[in-house]
Amino acid sequence: MNPTLLIVDDSSVSRMMIRGRVNSLQPDWRVIEAATGDEAIALVVSESPDYLTMDVNMPGMSGFEAVERIRQVNQTVRIAILTANIQSSSRERAEQLGVCFVQKPATLAAVQLAIDYFVAAA
Repeated sequence: MNPTLLIVDDSSVSRMMIRGRVNSLQPDWRVIEAATGDEAIALVVSESPDYLTMDVNMPGMSGFEAVERIRQVNQTVRIAILTANIQSSSRERAEQLGVCFVQKPATLAAVQLAIDYFVAAA
């Protein structure tokens, strides 16, 4: 069965860019999207994605808070924080949560880093 990737970002443009890059690098992956942390949690419960990219700065719940809540319902999904928020505190928080930190913009190289992290455990 082909892996499922959940892209979580409040920016539809960012989601479109990430989806396009993933589709070019992993054309057989199923890609689903969420615009908020709440949507992401609901999709993790209903769809059980294998992989997840998470923005940090979103309206309402932050990406870090969403990751904490996702971990309460799914401990196995591999998560990459994909964000322009590059302060050392963000990197440290990602490390505390046990997720990969990838700096935006969502270039082909950045998305490849996330994919490499995802498939390293496969």
